[in-house]
Amino acid sequence: MEVTCLLLLALIPLHCQGQGVYAPAQAQIVHAGQACVVKEDNISERVYTIREGDTLVLQCLVTGHPRPQVRWTKTAGSASDKFQETSVFNETLRIERIARTQGGRYYCKAENGVGVPAIKSIRVDVQYLDEPVLTVHQTVSDVRGNFYQEKTVFLRCTVNSNPPARFIWKRGLDTLSHSQDNGVDIYEPLYTQGETKVLKLKNLRPQDYASYTCQVSVRNVCGIPDKAVTFWLTNTTAPPALKLSVNETLVVNPGENVTVQCLLTGGDPLPQLQWSHGPGPLPLGALAQGGTLSIPSVQARDSGYYNCTATNNVGNPAKKTVNLLVRSMKNATFQITPDVIKESENIQLGQDLKLSCHVDAVPQEKVTYQWFKNGKPARMSKRLLVTRNDPELPAVTSSLELIDLHFSDYGTYLCVASFPGAPVPDLSVEVNISSETVPPTISVPKGRAVVTVREGSPAELQCEVRGKPRPPVLWSRVDKDAVLLPSGLPLETSDGKLQLERVSRDMSGTYRCQTARYNGFNVRPREAQVQLNVQFPPEVEPSSQDVRQALGRPVLLRCSLLRGSPQRISSAVWRFKGQLLPLPPAVPVAAEAPDHSELRLDAVTRDSSGSYECSVSNDVGSAACLFQVSAKAYSPEFYFDTPNPTRSHKLSKNYSYVLQWTQREPDAVDPLLNYRLSVRQLNQQNAMVKAIPVRRVEKGQLLEYILTDLRVPHSYEVRLTPYTTFGAGDTASRIIHYTEPINSPNLSDNTCHFEDEKICGYTQDLTDNFDWTRQNALTQNPKRSPNTGPPTDISGTPEGYYMFIETSRPRELGDRARLVSPLYNASAKFYCVSFFYHMYGKHIGSLNLLVRSRNKGALDTHAWSLSGNKGNVWQQAHVPINPSGPFQIIFEGVRGSGYLGDIAIDDVTLKKGECPRKQMDPNKVVVMPGSGAPWQSRPPLWGSMAIFLLALQR
Repeated sequence: MEVTCLLLLALIPLHCQGQGVYAPAQAQIVHAGQACVVKEDNISERVYTIREGDTLVLQCLVTGHPRPQVRWTKTAGSASDKFQETSVFNETLRIERIARTQGGRYYCKAENGVGVPAIKSIRVDVQYLDEPVLTVHQTVSDVRGNFYQEKTVFLRCTVNSNPPARFIWKRGLDTLSHSQDNGVDIYEPLYTQGETKVLKLKNLRPQDYASYTCQVSVRNVCGIPDKAVTFWLTNTTAPPALKLSVNETLVVNPGENVTVQCLLTGGDPLPQLQWSHGPGPLPLGALAQGGTLSIPSVQARDSGYYNCTATNNVGNPAKKTVNLLVRSMKNATFQITPDVIKESENIQLGQDLKLSCHVDAVPQEKVTYQWFKNGKPARMSKRLLVTRNDPELPAVTSSLELIDLHFSDYGTYLCVASFPGAPVPDLSVEVNISSETVPPTISVPKGRAVVTVREGSPAELQCEVRGKPRPPVLWSRVDKDAVLLPSGLPLETSDGKLQLERVSRDMSGTYRCQTARYNGFNVRPREAQVQLNVQFPPEVEPSSQDVRQALGRPVLLRCSLLRGSPQRISSAVWRFKGQLLPLPPAVPVAAEAPDHSELRLDAVTRDSSGSYECSVSNDVGSAACLFQVSAKAYSPEFYFDTPNPTRSHKLSKNYSYVLQWTQREPDAVDPLLNYRLSVRQLNQQNAMVKAIPVRRVEKGQLLEYILTDLRVPHSYEVRLTPYTTFGAGDTASRIIHYTEPINSPNLSDNTCHFEDEKICGYTQDLTDNFDWTRQNALTQNPKRSPNTGPPTDISGTPEGYYMFIETSRPRELGDRARLVSPLYNASAKFYCVSFFYHMYGKHIGSLNLLVRSRNKGALDTHAWSLSGNKGNVWQQAHVPINPSGPFQIIFEGVRGSGYLGDIAIDDVTLKKGECPRKQMDPNKVVVMPGSGAPWQSRPPLWGSMAIFLLALQR
């Protein structure tokens, strides 16, 4: 039956409108989420108010042809988890569980390449109310004695909220104010973060020892309830006080178990204790229980400051800090400093010489150094001095100064660093002083000044260092903006070779190698430079191009080199459908140039149409330009701005749809001969196919075709393919949906079948107890109450929608649900409201029809009412009304005495004139399947289908 219905689609002849319809984008932002309110503020900007945690849904409604593309951006915060990295390309912006940081101004940008983009914005205001925090403070002047022997006490209540919160202070159950109690003062302090109110208790009295509550409210905006915090003020209330079981600086050996106790010495209410570590979190394996912190097998990385904090919201938090130092030593280095006064860079007899030794240690000041010469302790004399903390050297550095260097001073010197009495291994460094001890030189080996490698392969940069001792080599980039390592620090190598793994093109550049000033001579660094060239395959444009041309016309294909190393084309190979050219023979060989390669086709034919590939090489790699050459037409561009494209029919559940489109670049190929139209109902396999002949089609010309006898409320896929002498062109497809018209009543069809989610502009009344529900047989709750409500709509099809009231819990007797129509302008004296109703169940209440007159204010009058069980049938009512001005109609469902009282309505019609004098024939009521009576469908549609089937059989 579904296939037959598709074959019955009446295809109206094509209409063409000569004017161009290309138009720039227009945009409008509407909301479809859980908004509290959308308002205009005092500077006429749209403000969307939403509660934190709700779902934000913004829609950017666009017009313009071709169909504009929509992009959402935001000025601050983030619109989605990755909004700061990429914009949201969609007509609908949806944010689940919106956070306060996601408030701000949202921009919808629509552009279609015609004119300037359309940009609209809306400000999203996220409402929230945190839990309030209440703290108690004393006067600053005198802090001696017990806390509440002072004369003045301040109770400070702070909360973060949007909008600003209102504060109410209570003592017990009584609200406090200036006028009622001279002993209190309530004020807002200056320079506070968040909303703050202070309750000042002046000249503390016995009755002031009581329970105090700070209640905060945002006046139920967005349904946010009030919040409160309570504090008991007594004569023992006191701020926290602490002491530590260890010294503030604790030095331990690695591997020891460390336990630190933080002891409370005061505080009421009982303070809460918390341990923290800086920098970073507590070490892995550390255990904090109450005031006790335990760190098993402590290591050097566990050194740092450990903070114990006690809070009870009275006074300021108490804090004690332990500086934990785990003994360690690393990085032993030495320096040879020639005579500084004589600015010498060499070791010379008769001049002074200084040998320095340093280790990085914790604690640094506890390190001791010992010097040896040729394996024996160095003996101090007038010419041999040991100094510490040289201002020109790192802190806690030991230096051995040789005054007036003699030949006998030559030898091997050993510096040993240690922690006396601690189980930390000593570190030592050895320095040899002789006539062969010379400062360093550095150079680049021959042929290694320029290193050329391919991208992705390893590279080795080398500098040779000579001298004794030979110091480490530090590598860095010459260009300041380039970074060798993520940390940006120079890289140290001991052999002068810098190994780079998998080099990339951005690593090309000049590298500097220089001698370090440690583990060698403390003199001006020597340096050299190495150039690294990274070769990489070419990048070409276009990477892919669709080339359209009419049959018989020439085409020039060009593949250009964008970048590469080397920056030149060494070879270019053209292929047609995977075969090397020249093929076919009529196609000439490509012309080549250093930065591009061209191929000229003298004429586009069916044989020469297809895929062309230009493979470009620069001796490192290759890249390809792809061209798709054909004479087929571009795809049509559907027109989405057709006013009221859907037209419903009163006598049947059918509708027609006005399909409009333009042809993209019709002059690029041969003239269009016809279109092939395919229409398929969604979820069905078969489709109707029809050829639509056309004459000359111009760019911007609006083409129109009307589809009829589409079934309400089904959606259809429409596919449109242009044809030229070449054959089929590109296909465009779209989905068309049934939408019911929203307009003022007139003599034409104005029946609302409730098949569209917009329900013809009807809205739920905000002053009633509950809402009407839109559903069909497919969306019904399988656990719904039996013996009440309709199984289907008036048409008897499972897809048909209707409106009904659900009277199960939590509904109570007398609860009302109101469905309000759009506002109609009265242009006639009499109107007739016709509708079908279903009132089945032993607890049926009442169905009322009201007319709301908007002539002078809003006045509701009853026009029709019906109560009680009317059976499992759809019945029709015709209600005459005579509004005196603009009006609305209201369907009011009233809940009866129990849950078996569901009431439904369908197919509401409002038209000018009087109602039929003769009511509907009782024999034509629609009895639902299973009720024991015959079921009548709509004969016009199915009769036509039966006739068509008979013709097919013949």
